[in-house]
Amino acid sequence: MTRKAPPEIDALDRRIIAGLQEGFPLVPEPYAEVAAGFGVTEAELIARLKRLREHGAITRFGPFLDAAAMGGAFCLCAMAVPEADFERIAAVVNAHPEVAHNYARSHRLNMWFVLATETPAGIAETADAIERETGLGVLGFPKLLEFFIGFRVAA
Repeated sequence: MTRKAPPEIDALDRRIIAGLQEGFPLVPEPYAEVAAGFGVTEAELIARLKRLREHGAITRFGPFLDAAAMGGAFCLCAMAVPEADFERIAAVVNAHPEVAHNYARSHRLNMWFVLATETPAGIAETADAIERETGLGVLGFPKLLEFFIGFRVAA
C-alpha cells in the first residue's frame, strides 16, 4: 500500500469528493454530466479523480452494492500481520476482488477488511484462500444486524 506524497487538495477537489458521495447519475455520459455540475470538463474531472486515487486521498470510486440483497454476503475480517510484512500481506489480501475495504489499525489485529462475495459460501472460500496465501489466520466477524448510518466523509 505504498502511496505517493499527498496531493494538494483544493476547494474543487473537496466539492467533487463531497458531491460524489451523494450519488452518480445513470445516464449515457455520467462523467460529462457530473463535470458540468462542477463547471469543469469531463477530462478534468476524470484527471482529478485519478490523481486523488493515485495519491490515496480517495481509496476507491465506484458503487456500493448490497451483496446480501443480491444473494451474497458481507463479512468484516481481521488479521494479526507482522509490521515488517504488512505491505506485502496487504497486497496479497487486496488482490482478491472480494475485498471491499482494507484498513490498518493500531492493535494486535492490525489489518481489517471487508469481504463481499456472490454467495455466503464465498466468504469462507476467500478467507481460506487468504490464509493459504499469507500463512496467517483470518478472523471473521459476520454481520448479525445491519444499521444504516449514512456515512459520509467530510472533504
